[in-house]
Amino acid sequence: MTTKKRIGLLICALAIPSLLFFLPLHKNKKKSIPSKPPATQHSNDDVVATPANPYLVTLAHAYDSAFQQLMIRHKNPGASVAIVYDSIIILLKGYGVKEAGTTDSVDTHTVFRLASVSKPFASFLTGILVQEKVLDWNDTVLQRWPDFKLKTIEHAKQITLRHVLSHSTGLPYHTYTNMIEEALPFDTLLSYLRDIKLVSKPGELYSYQNVGYSIIGKVIEQTTGKTYQQQLNEKVFTPLQMNDASTDYNGLLSSGNMAQPHMFKRGRMQATTVRDTYYNVSPAGGVNASIADMSKWLRALLGNREDVIQQQTLETVFTPNILANSRNRNFYQWKRVRRAYYGLGWRILHFPGDTLIYHGGYVTGFRSEVALLPSEKIAICVLSNAPGQLADTSLPLFLKIFDRYRESIKNWKPKQEIDL
Repeated sequence: MTTKKRIGLLICALAIPSLLFFLPLHKNKKKSIPSKPPATQHSNDDVVATPANPYLVTLAHAYDSAFQQLMIRHKNPGASVAIVYDSIIILLKGYGVKEAGTTDSVDTHTVFRLASVSKPFASFLTGILVQEKVLDWNDTVLQRWPDFKLKTIEHAKQITLRHVLSHSTGLPYHTYTNMIEEALPFDTLLSYLRDIKLVSKPGELYSYQNVGYSIIGKVIEQTTGKTYQQQLNEKVFTPLQMNDASTDYNGLLSSGNMAQPHMFKRGRMQATTVRDTYYNVSPAGGVNASIADMSKWLRALLGNREDVIQQQTLETVFTPNILANSRNRNFYQWKRVRRAYYGLGWRILHFPGDTLIYHGGYVTGFRSEVALLPSEKIAICVLSNAPGQLADTSLPLFLKIFDRYRESIKNWKPKQEIDL
């Protein structure tokens, strides 16, 4: 071998490692769209897909990163997130820990209390029973439950299932919610309604309820001969494979994978006791679920489980029933609310160019947030084991990030194969 050839081989040997070092860096600089979604914690029964649409992957990455920053900024102990686009779960992840000061991580099967996000489950179940012609939205409570009594029989005769599920019965705002906190039996709370002077005729005024809303549970029990909890399990949790979900205090404690609630004390988030309040009004505030459960429910809410709930039924529960001014100013970080209504178990918020289907929930130490943009086929759920800014800002933040990619997601089409 000549000297020139030896020198040439030596130069190549030295150059190749350098090229191997720089090529990946060069490739990464050009790469603007992630090739796979953020790492998720899930078991085999969680259907998490890598969407063909790369902008959905980018959206999931962007929100995952932003949410992690929220967790750090607001010192939130634990949370979980599900984002569903049409029938595809594009993000399903647990963040932080079940209890502050431990290393026990939140995963996708960690159970949280949903608090008032239980209300949409009640209208969801009622809608299924309407599909089956067991109930009708315009049935009066008295038709289905002859022992129903209010201050006047005339008023009791007028209240329909629509009125109950849209908080328009005529009962005063938050009637006896204070007594729910004292854990009085539901039948006792119902008997006290007979003493209440009504503030309007049914259907005239929005007035948020927990006791009054839970009348729907009594109607379902009286009509079907099964408890509200039994019907929710049979008609909703089981067919949707919401395997971690339950509707009572023992169900939460016995889950084996429970988030501990927290409250802000002495300048920091501290774990607090799990309370049994609001399980006495299960349709209004008694559901427990994991984010894996909620992702499956979101798919159904986006119209992908016609075997469980029909599109027509979803359109009914998402239709405005009564004007209900929104007190949630956090959405103003995204857009200003034009008009706000309550449908059947859901808040309907009209923004410029968008209609958001929304509900939030709070019970001591737990927060839940759920929202859908049906026109865009996208939905999100955030569960937190602490109140505060993380839960307050998580949905507006998502909507702002979604706006960045909205048109790209909508207009993307898969590349057609070219025949050579």
